[in-house]
Amino acid sequence: MQLTPEKQKQADLIYLILAGIFIASLVTCNLIFQKFFTWSPFGWYTFEISVGILPYPITFLVTDLISEIYGAKRANRVVVAGLVASVFVLGVVTLANFAPAASWSPVQDSEFSKVFGLTTVSVSASMAAYLAAQFIDIRMFHFWKRLTKGKHLWLRNNFSTMTSQLVDTTLVVGLLCSVGAIDWARFGDLVFAGWLFKAIVAALDTPVLYATTYGIRQYLGLKATDEVQF
Repeated sequence: MQLTPEKQKQADLIYLILAGIFIASLVTCNLIFQKFFTWSPFGWYTFEISVGILPYPITFLVTDLISEIYGAKRANRVVVAGLVASVFVLGVVTLANFAPAASWSPVQDSEFSKVFGLTTVSVSASMAAYLAAQFIDIRMFHFWKRLTKGKHLWLRNNFSTMTSQLVDTTLVVGLLCSVGAIDWARFGDLVFAGWLFKAIVAALDTPVLYATTYGIRQYLGLKATDEVQF
């Protein structure tokens, strides 16, 4: 749908904000991944997962939202922008890791390296998994959108996200195990815990997707199946 010039400016701003949230979430994942925590929401199962997983489902929520409102091309552009941002951050962190700390520095080389030393490994592994999972997510989202003729947002949101998250989790844990960052003995448990956590979040964020999509459509004056044209 073609918008008025004023509404087009508003649509561009919303897109920019969503892209910013996406990139910030993605970069944060790669910087904080070395801390692991346990969580027992049901009592019968205890998650053992990286804190890096906390902002990661937001990236899939945002790409689904952009796919729904702006279409596949705009969603793919955000994915590429996220890749560029992550590589840039990787370069900055690598440079900072090699720079020798001053004697009075509150954070010394050993401490900095312990926290950020595996960032190169993390970003390399997560970027390979990220590209595969995000493009699968976007393709599957639009496959289900076409199949259901724009209806059943919950179906395409959950089916696309849960499938792509399984791909992402398996690849990133496998790559981290391959380079010795994580022991292979933990592979199965980490894949299952990571995917289950993401699947639960995907199910829980469905109302958020519905509410946000509805709000943006109302704000821009879009119909139920319209996409913003650029």
